[in-house]
Amino acid sequence: MSAKPFDIPLIAPRLLAWYDAHARALPWRAPPGANRTDPYRVWLSEVMLQQTTVATVRPRFEAWVARWDSVAALAAADEAEVMAAWAGLGYYARARNLHACARAIIAEHDGRFPEEEAALRRLPGLGDYTAAAIAAIAFGKRAVVIDSNIKRVAARLAARPTGEVRDVVDAITPDARAGDFAQALMDLANALCTVRAPKCLACPLRENCAGFATGDPAAFPARKPKKERPVRHGTLFWLRRGDDVLLVRRPTKGLLGGMRALPTGPWSEAPPDLSDAPAVADWRMLDEGVSHGFTHFQLDLSLACATYRGQEAPDGEWWPVADLARAGLPTVFAKAAAVFGRVECA
Repeated sequence: MSAKPFDIPLIAPRLLAWYDAHARALPWRAPPGANRTDPYRVWLSEVMLQQTTVATVRPRFEAWVARWDSVAALAAADEAEVMAAWAGLGYYARARNLHACARAIIAEHDGRFPEEEAALRRLPGLGDYTAAAIAAIAFGKRAVVIDSNIKRVAARLAARPTGEVRDVVDAITPDARAGDFAQALMDLANALCTVRAPKCLACPLRENCAGFATGDPAAFPARKPKKERPVRHGTLFWLRRGDDVLLVRRPTKGLLGGMRALPTGPWSEAPPDLSDAPAVADWRMLDEGVSHGFTHFQLDLSLACATYRGQEAPDGEWWPVADLARAGLPTVFAKAAAVFGRVECA
């Protein structure tokens, strides 16, 4: 059958044939053609993969399901342990929503994921994309699944300069094997239809791609100029008492909410020096600091260390330095702990 750019009836069969031969083997996936997959694993993987690479997620996913192998096990877990297990994956509201969602499924759905998109969207933390992905991949429902990678493929197929492609994805999504089709689009984006230098000569949809027909498929969708992130400053405190270091629990609301952390002063436009130090002590400022990029700002932290010699215990908990890895510190605090581990604070 001959093809022309954006020949809709040819796209699904050609892409699915390619997927049958080239699907990535991932621990949360069923083989092509299985039609249904464990919804717990689909849900967990999709949440973990938001703003995080497959290479990073794979070992974390396997460790997670070894510890909590079902939605019931996760719902019964202590929230602090869930947050600690998430440490290093970033966007910590995802972990709080995972736990809340697991409990909602137990309380409101007898421990079973609902199969319909509308019901899935009512669960804590499930937006349009995740609900559609679970409905399609776990339950074989026809759903329009759109993430940033699928958006890029669809924009090129239709030579659409904007990121508004829901109508495109809807038009090409088949009634059967919708879950496989969504995963095939993801794999195509990962392997061939990459952001830069797409490998069009190996693409099964090359003849159907209006972007390829223009001679410059990488121009779709048009890239938005990156906004410069503001810089905030702060001081992070390392307070030792013997073999222990002081940790605090961050407020439930806000950035890194509910996580164990090293004490820190305010994050502001100017360096705050020793503002909000956790205790009166002989603080020493280190020459080395740490920087960390959040979504909306860059954080530059000065580091201060001291030995605690007071009588009244400061707010927080004393944690063995040798066992700090088990505290589940977010990445920015783990970076600082590594620096403090190289210095003496007498």
